[in-house]
Order: sequence, then C-alpha cells, then structure tokens
Amino acid sequence: MESTAKLPVASVVIVNWNGRDWLSHCLPSLAKQTFESFEVIVVDNGSSDGTSQWLQAEWPEVRLIPLATNKGFAEANNVGIEAARGAWIATLNNDTMADPSWLANLMEAAEQPGTGSVASLVVYWEHPEVVDAAGLVVDRAGIAWNRGHGEPAERYLTPAEVFGAPASAALYRREMLEEIGLFDGAYFAFYEDVDLAWRAQNAGWRCFYCPGARVRHWHSATGKRMPKQKLYLQSRNKLWTIAKNYCWPELLFYAPLIAGYDLMGLIYRTIGDRNLAALQGRAAALPGLWRKRRQQDRPTGSRLAPVTPPWRLRAGENSNGLSR
Repeated sequence: MESTAKLPVASVVIVNWNGRDWLSHCLPSLAKQTFESFEVIVVDNGSSDGTSQWLQAEWPEVRLIPLATNKGFAEANNVGIEAARGAWIATLNNDTMADPSWLANLMEAAEQPGTGSVASLVVYWEHPEVVDAAGLVVDRAGIAWNRGHGEPAERYLTPAEVFGAPASAALYRREMLEEIGLFDGAYFAFYEDVDLAWRAQNAGWRCFYCPGARVRHWHSATGKRMPKQKLYLQSRNKLWTIAKNYCWPELLFYAPLIAGYDLMGLIYRTIGDRNLAALQGRAAALPGLWRKRRQQDRPTGSRLAPVTPPWRLRAGENSNGLSR
C-alpha cells in the first residue's frame, strides 16, 4: 500500500457494515498486491462490532472514514470516492479476498482506449472454480444479472468488452465518474452499479472484463442478513434504473416487454416467497419515477442483451443485486 507522502495512482474503497471478520481476510490480501501505488479507504457504515477501533489498532495505514449511521452501499462508496486521491478508483466488497495480481491486472486492462471501468473475475469463496460475476449483463427488458453466474470459471478466461462492472470488485476511471456522476445514493444498495454502468454506456465509455483480476467473494454475505429489504430494494431500484436510462422511443417500444417480465417477477416473488416485499418495492418506485427520469436521447438497445427466457432468470428476479 502506498504511503501518504505522494499521491497514489489508485484508491481501493471498501464499504463495511459489521464486517470486521471479513476485513481480517480482505485487508491482508490487499497488503500482498504486486501493484504498489494505491491507498485503501474503509468507509464504516455505523458498525457496532468494533470495526473502527480494530482498524485503528491493527491497520493504521488504512484510511478510515467512520459514519455515524448506515448510509447504505451506494452512498458510503460515494463518500469513499470523494475522499480518494487516485486517478483510478476500485470498489471492493469487504467479504472478498483478492489475488496478489488483482489490482495490477485491472490497471493493465484499463490501458485500452476509451476505458471507463474494468470488471474483475469474481468467484465463489467456497467454490473458486465457479463464477460469481464476470461483468454485468443488462437485457432489453431492463433485467440485470452477473455474467457467467454459476458457471465454471474456466469458461471465462478470455478478456472481453462487457456492459459494466459489478461494484463488488470494479475499477473506475475518475474522469468518467466526474463526467457521469457517482452512484445514486437514493438506491441505498442493489442495482446502483447497473445504473452507473448504463450511464457510462450512454456517455460512450467502455468497460472491459479482465479474467486475470481474480477475487474470491462470499456471495451475498450482507444481503442474507436482510432478505426482505434486499428484495424490496431490488424491485424499487430496477424500475428506477429503467426509467433513468432508456431514451423515450426505446422505452415506449420495449414497455410491453418490460411490463410483462416485471409482472411475472412480481407474481413469482409475491406468491412463491409469500411476502409483499417485491410489491412494496415497486410501489415505492412509482412516485419517484418521473423525478428519476433524465433527458436521454442516445439509444442504448444495441448495447443491451437479447431478452432472456424467464425460466432462466427465475421469472426476471435473478438480478445483479444478488451478488452482495
């Protein structure tokens, strides 16, 4: 990790909420990085497990930003990004362990022309031969999911241009963030990286997948603590993302498809899971849809994936948000 004497090339931002035990794996993996010019920033979301005190005692070289309350994944990352000094900013979940060459490979991949972000190869902690995420995919129904999720990692060893990078282990160009804006803090958590990736695509920035940037991730370690809230946020934030990022002609053209898939997802979650979180999330999205709407004149359909059959996406709810 870079000393404070000179500006680092990159900044690694980690959002933490009662995850001291996870940080005890994550931070040592960063200390072993072969790329040296970087700083580590931990934004602590009002933890009650003694994370701040532990960091100050055990990891004094880490920049700690303690928050009084839980601001959510999106806003806490924004706090860290605004404090970061690097020209490149990596977001990394606290429940991860990065290979020693993770950051070096991300930085090498970022040298490609027009790069705004780089996606890592994220594999399951307990099954590192299985992909958790190899970039983001968004289809024309506005449904987002982790590319390669659940498939053998050996199928994803080739670099590729992708729609976006899951924020669980992503690298962003500061210049891009200054142009398109940071994560939408109102999302709290889930789909905020999809929205950012879509805005980056609309602005003409490219995202590359780097299989050499490998990270082990304990899938949904935080999300499992709050399953109903997770479903509520996914349901609300997906509608916000669609409203924000489709241009009017495409939004009107795909509206029946979007509505049909969303209805299937709503029925599946409400009846199958026997709770109203999906319905409540969609209802909460409606008052803010027009306020979220941005002036978007650039068509995005050519960069979206074909619609995926619903049985492959668990009725349209297997979203990128599952990665946390």
